[in-house]
This record gives sequence, C-alpha cells and structure tokens, in this order.
Amino acid sequence: MSLPTNAELNAIGVLRRRLIEARVLAPVLDALGTRFGRDEVLAVARDVIVALAREQGEELAQAVGGCSLRHFEGTLDRWQADDALQITVRESTPDRFAFDVTRCRYAEMYRELGIPELGAILSCNRDAALIGGFNPDVAMTRTQTIMGGASHCNFVYTLTRATPPTPSTRTE
Repeated sequence: MSLPTNAELNAIGVLRRRLIEARVLAPVLDALGTRFGRDEVLAVARDVIVALAREQGEELAQAVGGCSLRHFEGTLDRWQADDALQITVRESTPDRFAFDVTRCRYAEMYRELGIPELGAILSCNRDAALIGGFNPDVAMTRTQTIMGGASHCNFVYTLTRATPPTPSTRTE
C-alpha cells in the first residue's frame, strides 16, 4: 500500500482537509494546553505546521514543474476549490504577484467550529512558509487578514532574484 502524497490529499479540497485537521487538532491542542500550558503547546504546533508548509511548498514546486511566480499563480486553484477563497488579482508579472482575498471560507470555518483563535495557526501561518519552500527567492508580504478581522487579506509575492531557480537546481 502506498500512502497518498500531499497533492493527492489536496484532491479532496484543501478546505475539507483543513476541516478534518481542525476537528482532530483542536481537542488535542486543548488537552495538551491544559496539561502543559496553552501558550507553549500552541508555539510547538505553530512551529510544526510552519515546517510542514515549507516541505509542502517544495513538493508543490516539484509537482508543477517549476518555482516561478507564474507556476505559483497556477497553483491557487487548490486553495480556491469548493469556493474556499474569492480572490482579486491586482498584479501578475514574472517578478511580482499580488492579490486580495475578499472572502475566506477557511476563516468562516474556524469561526463556525468555535476556534477562531486557531485559524491563524492552522492556516494563515502556512502561507509564508509555503512560498519559502516553493521558492526561497520569493518574499511574501501580507499586512492584514480576514482571520484577523480585516475586510480582506492582501498578499504580495516579490521575486528577490532576477532568475528563479528550477526545483532541481535550488540549493537548500
């Protein structure tokens, strides 16, 4: 038996995947927080999720055959599946990709589950780490999120090196 890859797991939709994860993780984090201290447990969870997102970014670049901003832009459908995100692209060039998320069903889901404080840890914290794994020469800037109470999330990805490496030539 071969275990499914992250790409195969995402075929169920990232929103559904996050729902399944949240329903398992929230009570585990609560129980661990009660026993060992909530702040410390959440810090460990944050670190683990960020590390996983970086690995998933590397896998994603391999799966799509490149790590340019154009390649990354082509992956957004994974997070938009099931109408999970409504996005307005503001800029799309080889060196810069900027968009606003105007509706986030991930944030809505965490609120409906009664765990809005975990939304940033379980979802939003993945974003910078994912692009760092996808291409370490891309910087992400975001100054606000719907999860944090803003009207929209504002993402800007900027290539910091003139020629992006291919996934097979990147150095760690």
